[in-house]
Amino acid sequence: MKVLLVNGSPHKNGCTATALGIVADELNKQGVDTQIYGLGDVYKRQWVGTGAVHSCLGCHYCRKNGKCVYNDDIVNELGELCKDADGYVFGAPVHYASPAGGMVAVLDRLFYSHGQYMKFKPAASVVSARRAGTTASYDVLNKYIGITSMIQVPSTYWNMVHGYTPEDVMKDEEGVSVMRAIGSNMAWLVKLLSSVKGTDLEKPVIIKKAMTNFIR
Repeated sequence: MKVLLVNGSPHKNGCTATALGIVADELNKQGVDTQIYGLGDVYKRQWVGTGAVHSCLGCHYCRKNGKCVYNDDIVNELGELCKDADGYVFGAPVHYASPAGGMVAVLDRLFYSHGQYMKFKPAASVVSARRAGTTASYDVLNKYIGITSMIQVPSTYWNMVHGYTPEDVMKDEEGVSVMRAIGSNMAWLVKLLSSVKGTDLEKPVIIKKAMTNFIR
């Protein structure tokens, strides 16, 4: 069992990385492997938050080809990792009361091109901020999870930490406890889902999606 944690911060070892590290530590304690994408340990490339990242064109290339039309940034590589992961945590800092722009661009394309591999798997979002904008950013990240039929991992409060430095984050006692709870609850869910693989409980009955437009 493995959980993929995605660091969408432009700071390699900043507050978001600290929060994700706390989640990963708790998962490891409970026997679940983790991989934090974005700390330079995957493809020896830039992590999510730096370098050029394309926004979605809405071209639907991925619907026919199973990957994004852009192959010169991290989205398709990240999508391949999503195929084998049993759970996900998406972390981002707050910029102007919204998740960091690079992370939003990545998630727009990742979920549209590879979302089918994440269906019915547990996921959580994590945000970090010096002061404000956390709940708005948290809501944005949760939209990806909700529209993809993923299982929202519960915690004991909204999934956020506060601080200007990693040291500040570690002083946010409630935030740290929330991160630990995410890890613990995620471990429980991936183990639970693993125990029913190959049975009729592995996935729900699929309801065909209806699509309508407001203007006809």
